[in-house]
Amino acid sequence: MRQMYEQSEHRMVLQRYLTLFWRWLWLMLLMTLLAGGAAYLVSNRMTPIYEASTTLLINQAPASSASPDYNAVLTAERLARTYAELLVKRPVLEEVVHELNLPITPPALAERIRVRPIRDTQLIVVTVEDIDPQRAADIANHMVAVFSEQNRELQSERFAESKRSLTSEIAKLQADIDATQDQLAALRGVDDPVRRARLEEALVQYRSSYATVLRSLEEVRLAEAQLTNSVNVVESAVPAYTPVRPRIAMNTGMAAVAGLLLAIGIALLIEYLSDRVSSAEDVATAARVGMLAAIGRIDGAEPSDKLVMLKDPFSQVAEAYQMLRVKLEIARFEKPLHTLLVTSGSPGEGKSTTAANLALAIARSGKRVILVDTDLRRPSLHRFFRHANLRGVTTALVRDPSESLYNHMIATSLENLLVLPSGPVPSDPAVMVSSRKMLDLIDELKRMADVVVFDSPPILAVADAMPLAHVCDATLLVVLAGATRTSQLRRACDQLLQAGVEPQGVVLNRVTREQVGYDHYYYYYGGERRRSRRGVLSRLFRRRRRRQSSPPGAVDTVDAGMIGMDRRMQHDRGASVDVAVDGFFPQDAPPVPGTVDGHPVSTGAVVAARTDGRRNGTTPHQGIETT
Repeated sequence: MRQMYEQSEHRMVLQRYLTLFWRWLWLMLLMTLLAGGAAYLVSNRMTPIYEASTTLLINQAPASSASPDYNAVLTAERLARTYAELLVKRPVLEEVVHELNLPITPPALAERIRVRPIRDTQLIVVTVEDIDPQRAADIANHMVAVFSEQNRELQSERFAESKRSLTSEIAKLQADIDATQDQLAALRGVDDPVRRARLEEALVQYRSSYATVLRSLEEVRLAEAQLTNSVNVVESAVPAYTPVRPRIAMNTGMAAVAGLLLAIGIALLIEYLSDRVSSAEDVATAARVGMLAAIGRIDGAEPSDKLVMLKDPFSQVAEAYQMLRVKLEIARFEKPLHTLLVTSGSPGEGKSTTAANLALAIARSGKRVILVDTDLRRPSLHRFFRHANLRGVTTALVRDPSESLYNHMIATSLENLLVLPSGPVPSDPAVMVSSRKMLDLIDELKRMADVVVFDSPPILAVADAMPLAHVCDATLLVVLAGATRTSQLRRACDQLLQAGVEPQGVVLNRVTREQVGYDHYYYYYGGERRRSRRGVLSRLFRRRRRRQSSPPGAVDTVDAGMIGMDRRMQHDRGASVDVAVDGFFPQDAPPVPGTVDGHPVSTGAVVAARTDGRRNGTTPHQGIETT
């Protein structure tokens, strides 16, 4: 059991992350496209850069590497690093710029050159970058030639003095030898043995010295060859016509990934800092009460279009209201629910829409329901049922005791649902709501119906809802998903708790599929889900065709009973009419006047809603009975 619970927790966490990902997918795609597109445009406008590389081999002098030990290897690596540094020094660069007649300075040329010794080898790779691939190769090859020449000259200076001295000595000895030989040749006809012997002895000494000096010169030359490090070209540079910069594909990909990561970071930061209520976890954390239902968005510009329980009773949103009704009945199983207050923390969170559709859902279950608009400051329920707000709660509170309460109500297309609008807006709504007459009115409504649903003002805006919450069996809080702050929901619950009222639960209104996985709540109604995805224009044309195909006098909206009753009472204004609503009121109900202050009363119509008939294209209204 514990393992199953842990698996369920893991699935919930995964679902939450997937929901978060889906919610911010638009930002991720937008940032990815913007970053990748910007990188592509910038990279495409950049000047292409080409590079050419040449490889050098550093031959260490044989005398210095006679013993192949660790010191010799270390010396070779140090020599390679030394030559790598010398390659980019000013003397080499100046010579290259001069000989190739380059339009740049040596420091600028140095920024385009990379010299990299290959580790554990005596190889050096020289890379040159330029906007011209041929010029890049020429610079690389000429650098090696200039450096090799300068390196030879630098190492030759160590033996130059010795070679000059020995060469001069050899030349002097050669001159002495030649002079002595000339003297000996002049004595061939002269009888002077003493002088001849002296010249021959001197010639032998000169020749011996000449041989000694010449041997010394050869030894110096050999030493120079043994102690000179050489630089050989292993691989010459050739032009490469593929640019190395900019790398458009790589830059675009990296920028897109960076944009995606930035979008993910922004989304996580917003979610961490956001205090908007958007899930059941947020509701439980802020309100410490459970979420009874998640209601999706309802399309429609007019308030009457929001009555989804009449427009499309098999849609997902309608099923959500049915689930809300069932959960309320289960929560109040031991103590049946007779009065229900629907309120919210702030205006515009959809409490009136929730109250109207919930009343319709309860009425469709077979119970007698009265929907009461107790929002005496900004009433709206009368607009849902397309009726003028001429009579209602305020007129019922000041009516004559002998006058029936039915005269102040509105009939609907459901035979067991009546609506009591707010009536004219009073000057002091708070006093009227908390008066003794309001309590008497509520008691009378409870006797007339099985369930009375009250639409009250927001509890954080005005104090009108508190007296009603005290007398109602349950209070339902409506929260606008993604807009209501957790602090507002917490304050609303705290106000109710401080007044001694414990909220029955929270309804999360106008949720999206990305917020709580609303699309998967009612997967059983797959066909209806596809039907509800049709566009607004198709639904309007379908409604128009249904109206044109209906019999004369049939109306597809909830005001059919009201319009029919108004038309039938036009001919007899001022006369009393006894009205009985089939299945709702007792047969001995008091008579209902046909007019109130010169206005027709559109209540008391016998309207039997037949959903099957409506779906088949026939009128949903059976007729009107008057006595």
